[in-house]
Amino acid sequence: MSCLFCKIASKEIASSVVFETDNILAFDDISPQAPVHVVVIPKRHVELINDLEDLSEEMLDAVARVARLKGADITGYRTVVNQGRDAGQAVPHLHFHVLGGRAMHWPPG
Repeated sequence: MSCLFCKIASKEIASSVVFETDNILAFDDISPQAPVHVVVIPKRHVELINDLEDLSEEMLDAVARVARLKGADITGYRTVVNQGRDAGQAVPHLHFHVLGGRAMHWPPG
């Protein structure tokens, strides 16, 4: 498969792994938008949150664990999920961004 995140999940493309389970991979974003910027993905190809099904709880647990591992749980963090092109989803593989380490502004854009 030519999906970028599938290649990262299969270790075909190297990443800086922050957290990993049998089903989930979290890695540092290569173009961070905050001091903490981690991408959390399901290892199997899932495009939309609507298709996540059995991994919903595990994905949210991974987001919380990543925030704790990076120390962002102390002062706060933002979790971003872009769904579809109009929302800014650049890679058609479901991914959660965990951002922290600085003050966030609202609205985000």
